Amino acid sequence: MRVSLKDVALHAGVSIKTVSNVVNGYQHVAPAMRERVQRSIDELGYQPNLTARHLRKGRTGIVALALPELGNPYFAELAAEVIDAAARHDYTVLMDHTRGRRDQELLVSQGFRSQVIDGLILSPIELSTEDLRERGEHVPLVLLGEREYDLPYDHIAVDNVAAAREAVRHLLALGRRRIAFLGARRGHSQPAHLRLQGWREELDAAGVVADERLVAVTDGWGHADGAAAMARLLDTGHRPDAVFAYNDLIALGAMRVLSERGLRIPEDVAVVGFDDVVEGRYGTVTLTSVSPDKASIARTAVESVLCRLHGGAPEPRRVHAPYTLVCRESTLGRR
Repeated sequence: MRVSLKDVALHAGVSIKTVSNVVNGYQHVAPAMRERVQRSIDELGYQPNLTARHLRKGRTGIVALALPELGNPYFAELAAEVIDAAARHDYTVLMDHTRGRRDQELLVSQGFRSQVIDGLILSPIELSTEDLRERGEHVPLVLLGEREYDLPYDHIAVDNVAAAREAVRHLLALGRRRIAFLGARRGHSQPAHLRLQGWREELDAAGVVADERLVAVTDGWGHADGAAAMARLLDTGHRPDAVFAYNDLIALGAMRVLSERGLRIPEDVAVVGFDDVVEGRYGTVTLTSVSPDKASIARTAVESVLCRLHGGAPEPRRVHAPYTLVCRESTLGRR
């Protein structure tokens, strides 16, 4: 049978209120009393009924996380961090896979799960500002990712222009001048547009002409897209001496083609990715990459939802998540 607060109280010889204070982290409990109650909790194997606790507060204890591409290691790693961050607040995460499709993003943003969630963390790809402005749902919403929205929602994102400039600056410092950008998008895709902007700005600041023939468009985010873009670029005869890729998967696909064409990494072509996924750390040539602090992004997102839920932080926040450039063999070689 499930152990109750009453069972713990009888075992410890204290009141139910005292046990409740210990379980809920109430500060004003004498250390000796707290230790006594905790000993009974441990011996009896008491587990708090989180569902009942949330329901007493009019909550479900569930936060939804909607991501565009669960097959992408970056989003899988981010999801794991969000789940861990939510668990520290006794919350469960409900996953939604939007596949980056506008209809699916509209569905989750307009609250089709509003009866079972307390808040929503959404990483949109296709939603416009108008789509979100017309949102009638009152469940707290926190946005992730690099699309720009002028909206009253907390938004957590890496400064893409600054991060791209740092990546290109690293390549320039190594003496590279023909730096390609792989992962530009047709139409308007803000993360790619912003990273391409950073590429141009840093080259310009260094007095290096940005050769637009070295900008390769991809239709997707994966290995195959990077491989195809690299192959097309090499086939034109405009060989770069370095590559800055929109993400790690594109970079890894490009590295495969470079190797197949007999080009050495980094001696002939240095490569930098973006996202710092685990796969890039264990290849034959480890990948230099811009590494967003996924744990910080997840923690800030969960805390922002809960803060909104409890009426805190009246002004929407635009949070620039921390990142670092992690330099590995694809630019520095083996040492």
